[in-house]
Amino acid sequence: MSKRRIFAGDRLRALRADRGLNQAAMGELLGISTSYLSQLEHDDRPLTPTLIERLSRAFPLDWREIGAGQSETRLAALREANADPLFPEPLDPAQLARFSEQQPLLADRFIALHEAYRRSGQRLQMVDEALASESSTGARLPWEEVRDWFHLANNYVDGIDRAAEALARRLGGRSPATGAIEQYLKDALSISLIYTGQAGLRSYDAEMGHLVIDPGQPAESRRFQLAHQLAALALKDEIAAVIEGTALRSPASRQLLFVGLCNYAAGALLMPYARFRAEARAVRHDIDRLAQLFGTSFEQTCHRLSTLQREDARGVPFFFCRVDMAGNITKRHSATRLQFARFGGACPLWIVHEAVAIPDRILVQLAETPDGVRYVSMAKGLVKPSGSYDRSPRRYAVALGCEAEHAGEFIYADGLDLTADRAATRIGISCRICPRPDCDQRAFPPSDRAISVDPDQRGVVPYRLV
Repeated sequence: MSKRRIFAGDRLRALRADRGLNQAAMGELLGISTSYLSQLEHDDRPLTPTLIERLSRAFPLDWREIGAGQSETRLAALREANADPLFPEPLDPAQLARFSEQQPLLADRFIALHEAYRRSGQRLQMVDEALASESSTGARLPWEEVRDWFHLANNYVDGIDRAAEALARRLGGRSPATGAIEQYLKDALSISLIYTGQAGLRSYDAEMGHLVIDPGQPAESRRFQLAHQLAALALKDEIAAVIEGTALRSPASRQLLFVGLCNYAAGALLMPYARFRAEARAVRHDIDRLAQLFGTSFEQTCHRLSTLQREDARGVPFFFCRVDMAGNITKRHSATRLQFARFGGACPLWIVHEAVAIPDRILVQLAETPDGVRYVSMAKGLVKPSGSYDRSPRRYAVALGCEAEHAGEFIYADGLDLTADRAATRIGISCRICPRPDCDQRAFPPSDRAISVDPDQRGVVPYRLV
């Protein structure tokens, strides 16, 4: 079988123009001369495996989209699996390319095996938590079941997402306006709207067809509550089909999943997938600008960015979480290799804890986990007003981040030194499982390590790991 040569002159020029780079800058980025780049752009020379590897690292999203077919998709998946810290000595680009080209079926099975390994590790963590929960309380909590269901779905529900996108097109505009949603509820669904603060944030009377919304909420929150109710009614069949396909055990779990899927659909309605993803790429995931464009809150925008995992049009793989004043993680999802603590609090060195105490200020951090993977994190403290003096406002922080290889797509990484040894904060998942022996912020030793105590010696903690 002859090896297929890849010519990509038009795509290289378009990519360079889109990033505003001249040939010299592009050549420097790829480690090649300007004349060599010119030859590539004029299709005088084909791409080599080494160059494809450099392009995929410099422009991970763009080059994945530009890929010419199944073989490029396979090679991109191989590169991702090969980069796992599980492999101490990963294959070089030329070896990967030969493997993908000469043994495609074996390569596909290797990719599937690696994905199964990754998902199995996540499931084992969930089983560990379930056993601990059942041994202490006698039952698995419904919210834990629903949280894990969304995690295993990769925080993306295709049927509901596409249905919400289609509904948004019917309502018109980049993002359906409050007036358009209200009108649809009234005209198409015969719902009467009442704005009063006497029934919580939102209350729907199905028998009377009354929807009550608290007017004391911020405008973005009121609009989201309207979108939630619209999704619950207009997309009820799609949502019911998803719930019926789950293995959730209790009625409470299924009801919580219904609420979660309605919230998911509301986000997809207000931030339709294709438009939102395109705008996010254009502004390099600047959350404030996206929130202005789509009329959404900072938190809603962050959450939606973490759901862009449609198979044929993926976004940057982000992790997202929300942390309250006590350090509890009340929302969490990760499309990256970073997994959040399942017991106890998160690492105290993580920037999100500082952000809780400093509302309305964006903090940025380059962090490195014990497996050597680096992440760019953005965190912002938020205060959600209650609308009344006698009700305390809600205070928490949200965090959004990605692996450092996607830093070029993330505006918050600008100005960070991504490569220097001491530039990254060395974080863990939680003290319970963190293997770092020399952390000044350790609260207690890891559960799988013994300790040694010397009464005559004292460091930051009164023991050492053995």
